[in-house]
Amino acid sequence: MDPLFFKLVRVVNLTARPFHERVGRDHQLTLNEWRAMAVLAAQPGLNATQIADQTGLDKMAVSRALAGLKRHKRVQRHDDPTDQRSRRLYLTAAGKTLHETVSALAREREAALFAGVDADELARLDATLAVNVRAVFVAIQAALAHMGSGGRIVNIGSTNAERMPFAGGSVYAMSKSALTGLVQGLARDLGPRGITVNNVQPGPVDTDMNPANGPMAATMHSFMAIDRHGHADEIAGMVAYLASPEAAFVTGAGLNIDGGFAA
Repeated sequence: MDPLFFKLVRVVNLTARPFHERVGRDHQLTLNEWRAMAVLAAQPGLNATQIADQTGLDKMAVSRALAGLKRHKRVQRHDDPTDQRSRRLYLTAAGKTLHETVSALAREREAALFAGVDADELARLDATLAVNVRAVFVAIQAALAHMGSGGRIVNIGSTNAERMPFAGGSVYAMSKSALTGLVQGLARDLGPRGITVNNVQPGPVDTDMNPANGPMAATMHSFMAIDRHGHADEIAGMVAYLASPEAAFVTGAGLNIDGGFAA
């Protein structure tokens, strides 16, 4: 069992549940209103759609949150000079004061909650996400700046996004599962440009880091329908297909090439 994953889940639960009792009730502030305030404090002048994008809330939830903030005179709207149909949103003086107050309480709560999480574990989490998630996102954004219509984005993930049969692999599996959501979202974003985005998810492949005759080989093969390591040219063949004109109708997919590891 990987203790960091379960500690982080507990931190999330302990942060969200008591918000109303400890903060919201005293300041007449809902959790979604706080999320909108936090985004506007960091990025003044956003519109409602941009707040939804930044917070992950749906538009109706953002609308209700902004209505509550406006009712308590915590946000103000200004015309958008670039779009007459849109309004830019800013915190009022009262909103800024409340944001500072709640931020201080949040920092105190954060320090108390994370006191039980080892700093080295957090560093390993950050390093895993930086390599397996952030680097992929940054590389895709850099490539898109030069990619024309009909382009192809093929990411190499892992079958562990769908199956992690060993203890101790939760953070790695989480990082690979994150790529599933990234690829699906980008497929929607880039479809109008004719750009496809797909995730190739290999199982055990014979490499220097995971040799076919390594100490874990027999154990991994016991989980597979085809009980051997894959070969690099087999993975390359799937990538070549996804990059070809024949795959123009394949997008947003997570394609396992794992000898049945996740079957």
